[in-house]
Amino acid sequence: MYSLTQQTSVCGCCCGAFRPRYKRLVDNIFPEDPEDGLVKANMEKLTFYALSAPEKLDRIGAYLSERLSRDVARHRYGYVCIAMEALDQLLMACHCQSINLFVESFLKMVRKLLESDKPNLQILGTNSFVKFANIEEDTPSYHRSYDFFVSRFSEMCHSSFEDPDVRTKIRMAGIKGLQGVVRKTVNDELQANIWDPQHMDKIVPSLLFNLQSGEGTESRSPSPLQASEKEKESPAELTERCFRELLGRAAYGNIKNAVTPVLMHLDNHCLWEGKSFAVRCFKIIMYSIQSQHSHLVIQQLLGHLDANSKTSATVRAGIVEVLLEAAAIAASGSVGPTVLEVFNTLLRQLKLSVDYALTGSYDCTTMGTRTIKEHEERQLQEAVIKTIGSFANTLPTYQRSEVMLFIMGKIPIPGMHLMPPPSGSGSETDRMIQVMLLKSLRQVTSGFQSTNMLTALPSSFLDPLLSFALLEDAHIRLLVLEILVSLIDRHDNLPKFSTISIIPDISVLKLKMEKCSRQDNLFMKKHAQQLYRHIYLSCKEQSSVQPHFEMLYSLLALISMELANEEVVVDLIRLALALQDLALASEETLRVYNRCAVHALSAAYLNLICQLTTVPTFCQHVHEVIEMRQKKSPFLLPEDVFIENPKIPEILEKPEAEILFQQAKITEVLGGSGYNTERLTTPYIPQFTDEDRLSKRKSVGETISLQVEVESRNSPEKEERTPAEEITFEALKNAIVDSVGMEEQERERRRQVVEKFQKAPFEEIAAHCGARATMLQSKLSQIFEITIRPPPSPSGTITAGYGQTQSRSVPVYEMKFPDLCVY
Repeated sequence: MYSLTQQTSVCGCCCGAFRPRYKRLVDNIFPEDPEDGLVKANMEKLTFYALSAPEKLDRIGAYLSERLSRDVARHRYGYVCIAMEALDQLLMACHCQSINLFVESFLKMVRKLLESDKPNLQILGTNSFVKFANIEEDTPSYHRSYDFFVSRFSEMCHSSFEDPDVRTKIRMAGIKGLQGVVRKTVNDELQANIWDPQHMDKIVPSLLFNLQSGEGTESRSPSPLQASEKEKESPAELTERCFRELLGRAAYGNIKNAVTPVLMHLDNHCLWEGKSFAVRCFKIIMYSIQSQHSHLVIQQLLGHLDANSKTSATVRAGIVEVLLEAAAIAASGSVGPTVLEVFNTLLRQLKLSVDYALTGSYDCTTMGTRTIKEHEERQLQEAVIKTIGSFANTLPTYQRSEVMLFIMGKIPIPGMHLMPPPSGSGSETDRMIQVMLLKSLRQVTSGFQSTNMLTALPSSFLDPLLSFALLEDAHIRLLVLEILVSLIDRHDNLPKFSTISIIPDISVLKLKMEKCSRQDNLFMKKHAQQLYRHIYLSCKEQSSVQPHFEMLYSLLALISMELANEEVVVDLIRLALALQDLALASEETLRVYNRCAVHALSAAYLNLICQLTTVPTFCQHVHEVIEMRQKKSPFLLPEDVFIENPKIPEILEKPEAEILFQQAKITEVLGGSGYNTERLTTPYIPQFTDEDRLSKRKSVGETISLQVEVESRNSPEKEERTPAEEITFEALKNAIVDSVGMEEQERERRRQVVEKFQKAPFEEIAAHCGARATMLQSKLSQIFEITIRPPPSPSGTITAGYGQTQSRSVPVYEMKFPDLCVY
């Protein structure tokens, strides 16, 4: 009788012979000792069998999965590794229609390993999944899901394992796993969309978490070089490569879902304030996405800036800093189709910052009233202005002109309100907004070059801009001058006139000049007097200091080189002489410094213009006056005035004639060279316009008195002029009231006419129209009688009946003309 052991062994032998072949082949790949590893010969037999009978592949996978689950439960990790190696080899070797069922078993085993709490099994499962992700399947899968893998790999990216080396390996495995998921699903339309927010909200924060650990290293160039082996072991470097790959695969409709988690991560972890990490993230984004999608990222950043309008200034400044860097990378594609909306958002943030800085606080819906730190708001304002300039530099010329007009339309123009604000805060707010928006305009015009000044400086832009040149605020006037100079300088000559000095020979400056075009001539014909007038009035300002005079000198010099024809040169010389007269005028309440500065400005400019005209006698006269000033009155030259400690007298005596530029002498020498002497002999007098009233230079309570002289066109004598009319505030008020009354009368008269034609009898209307027709016919008859009547005859007149004389019409050939009239 057999023993129990013998019975079992016999049964085992009998049953083993009847087991399916695929199970026997699978069992044979496992050695008795797991340390010996996979039995390669038997593995080759199993692979050949799978390729020969692909319908058995799903059963092979199921049986391997069963054995692996049993080995994991029994902690036989050696056999687990052998099973995964066998699965990997089968997966790489078999590409057939039945592989989908095998993949399900494979993913089930990978999931089993990832669910384990053993780091080695997690890493093993991840490596197998990465190998699978690199396989291009021949047939699609309609039901496969990767939701678990996204969640598990994201969790591994945040591993907090105690051992730092093991923690690093787990995190890197998680990053590789996410990279595998993206590769497997991003191009497969039949798979669940990996770009859905539910997936992106897990993938992107996991990558950023690991990227932050390498914040000390700089983001690489758009085409990163191959990293060394040591760098490949860094989670931050691996994360950056994975992040770049993810963004590089993003299509137009997926950009928003990819960028939104980045914005939320930076918000939740307060990473805007540090700026460096936020900038690094968006550098990676801008370099990785397709260039035609750049404007979508910019729009999301602008929207996020609007959403954070009531956060701290440091957060808003961080977002603006990121915008600045992103715009520089995106270049021409940064603005996209909504050009003005970009600038509108930035200008809105600038105005909000000004309001916050002046009020000192704002209401925050989540944290109540927040106290404002003025220096932080100032830093934000400078960042916004810089960003506006960065965006403008990416635009073509025509769009930049539109942006300039758009910004100008946002600036509060002085004098548009009849009554002053109820408190000083309103006027201060307007002033601060004017300053900030003019600074923004200065950034936009920096480097702007247009071949046509009529398009670069249209009336809709130039008129409001020059109205700011009449304000008492010295800072605003300086900004206006800087903007004008930047727009007129088309050949980069401005740096050569940064300081005012007497240049003996301007050839050393190597100035770039071109002949004045027809468009430039038209521009000067239209706006020259306006520019001269503002230069003259700027010199009259008590608050003008050295930077103002330097900008005025640059403006005069650039007009001479960019926009000057013979007529303009004459007018500029007249203007320079008028400035000299302004400094001499006793009725002007200018300080001694301002008088000396105006003298010095006039001398420096005449020294420049005389060399540009190349008239030797003109140059000789100017140089003689300058030499006399150097000897007797050096404080009337720029070298003694425009320095840190001006060398000027306490009281300025009336200069002698020999140290002044003589208009008669200049007219004589230029007249000999063909210049218009009649125009030169006429002193320049600025024309007062409505801008003086609109600029509201004086307080509202004071009377604005304008002497308006209107030349009488009906008088035969040109010398007769209407008396000067004094216009006061009361006169202006009465004029407005009278105009309103006239409008009411006109409206009433029209109403009566309409009512008459609606209600009057037909006969009355016909008689009225007939009378008008008769009157018209009478007037026409008189006109025709005057025009058709024959000319008086040289032969005299004839007498008609009743003693009346009548002109006798004589043919022309019979007329007798005096000898002096005959040629």
